[in-house]
Amino acid sequence: MTPAEAARELLIRKAARADILRYVSAIDVPGKPVGEDPDAEVFAPVESAIAHHHRLILQEAVATTLRPHGRLMIFCPPGSAKSTYASVVMPSYYLGSQPDRRLILATYGDDLARKMGRRTRSIIKQQRYAGIFSAGLTHESQAAQEFALTNGSEYMACGVLAGVTGNRAHGVIIDDPIKGREQANSEVVRQKVWDAYEDDLKTRLIPGGFVVIIQTRWHESDLSGRILPAGWNGQSGDIECRDGNTWRVLCIQARCEVDSDPLGRAQGEYLWPEWFDRKHWSQFESNPRTWSALYQQRPSPLDGEIFKPDQIGVLDALPAEDIKWCRGWDLASIEGGGDWTAGAKIGRRPNGRLIIADVARKQYGSDRRDALMKNTSDLDGQSVKISIPQDPGQAGKTQVLYLSRLLTGHRLVFSPESGDKITRAEPLASQVNVGNVDMLRGDWNRVVLDEMRSFPNGSHDDCIDAMSRAFSELIAPRRSFFG
Repeated sequence: MTPAEAARELLIRKAARADILRYVSAIDVPGKPVGEDPDAEVFAPVESAIAHHHRLILQEAVATTLRPHGRLMIFCPPGSAKSTYASVVMPSYYLGSQPDRRLILATYGDDLARKMGRRTRSIIKQQRYAGIFSAGLTHESQAAQEFALTNGSEYMACGVLAGVTGNRAHGVIIDDPIKGREQANSEVVRQKVWDAYEDDLKTRLIPGGFVVIIQTRWHESDLSGRILPAGWNGQSGDIECRDGNTWRVLCIQARCEVDSDPLGRAQGEYLWPEWFDRKHWSQFESNPRTWSALYQQRPSPLDGEIFKPDQIGVLDALPAEDIKWCRGWDLASIEGGGDWTAGAKIGRRPNGRLIIADVARKQYGSDRRDALMKNTSDLDGQSVKISIPQDPGQAGKTQVLYLSRLLTGHRLVFSPESGDKITRAEPLASQVNVGNVDMLRGDWNRVVLDEMRSFPNGSHDDCIDAMSRAFSELIAPRRSFFG
C-alpha cells in the first residue's frame, strides 16, 4: 500500500466510525450464502445498491440506540431488505462503535436468528471492520447465535419464544416476531409472542435500554398492533403509544397512501422503483388482504375481506311479522380488559331475510357477565332461543349446569365451537354479502360494522362470533331445553 493509499484508507476508517452511512459503504454487506449450504459462512455481497429507505432505516436505528429508552418501529413490505440493514448491518456497527455493549436480537425462530447472527458475524470478520473499530471476534466466543468482541461487546440471537433468561442487554432488536399467516391468525400464538415480549425480552433491558421492532404487519393485534394507539392508520413519526412510551414509527408502504410518508413520497408513489417495477407490485395488489397487511402495513382492509357490511340495510323499526329469534353468546371473563362478552340477537323473517336486532357487549368479569346474560335474556323473553358455547371437559359440564339454573325459564342450547372463526363466520358472511341482512338502528351498529370490516384481522371479533353462533342455530336448529 502506497502512502497515498494508506492515507485514503485511514480517512475511510475514520468516516466509517463516525457515520453509519459511511460505514455501510465501507463494508461488504452480506447477501445470499455462497453455495448450496444454507449454513455457509461465506456470503455474496447484496445485489442491489443501497436505497433511500435503507439509509433512513440505518440512521433512525442508530439514533434510537443513542436515546435513553429509545423506541423504534419499522414496517416495510416483504423483500425490501429491511432485515439486512436493520438487523445485520446496524448491529455490527453498534457493537463495534461502542465498547462493552450487549445486544439481543430476537425473531420468530431459532433458525432465522442463527442465520442473522451468522451474517452479522461475517461483517465482523471482515478485514476492513477490524481496521475501522480495532475490534474483532474473541477466540472464546464465536458461535453464530452468541459471540463476543475484543472490545467487550456481546451479541445474542434467539427465537422470540425461546427465552433469554439470565442475559442482560443495552438493547433488543425484534425482527419478524410472527412467521406467517397461520401464526398471525392464531390468538394463542399472538398472546405467546406478547407475553414473551413483556416477560422475557423487556425484562432483559438494563435501565434506559432501547427496543427496535422490525416487521411486516400481519394482524391488527400483532406485537406492534398491541403497542400502537387505537385508530393508528399508517402514520409515521413520533407516536404516543398504549405502553406509555413515545415510539418513532417508520411506516414504509409499498404504495404511499399517507401524508406522513417518512421517505417524503407523494401519495401514489411506489417504493424502490429502481429495484421493483410496477408489475412486481401489481401481482399483490389484486389480493386486498395481502396487499393491505403485508404491503401497506394496515392489516384491516378498508372495504372488508370476509364481510361486505355496506350490503346491510338499516331498519328504524322491526316488522310486524312472525320472526324466529336466537341470541348467540361469546363469553369472556376479564373485567375492563381483554376480550368482550358479546350477545347478538338475530331473527329470521318468513321471507328468509335476516335481522340483526341487538348486540350486548361488555368487558365484564364473570359475576357481572352472568348478570348481563340473565338481564338480557329476561328482556328478550322466552320467544328468543339462547345459544351458548360449551367448554370441553368437566369444566364445560359444570358451566352448563350453572347457566341452566341461572337462565331458568329460557330455551337453551349449549354446544362446543367447531372449526376456526373464519369457517364459522362464512355462512353469515355469505348472507351479508348478497344483501340478505338488515340491522336495526342502534348505538351498537358501528362496533358491529367495524368488526365486519376488519375480520379476521381485527383486534376483536366477539360480535362476529356471537352473530355466527346465533345464525347457525337459526339455519340448523339443535334440540333445546328449558333452564
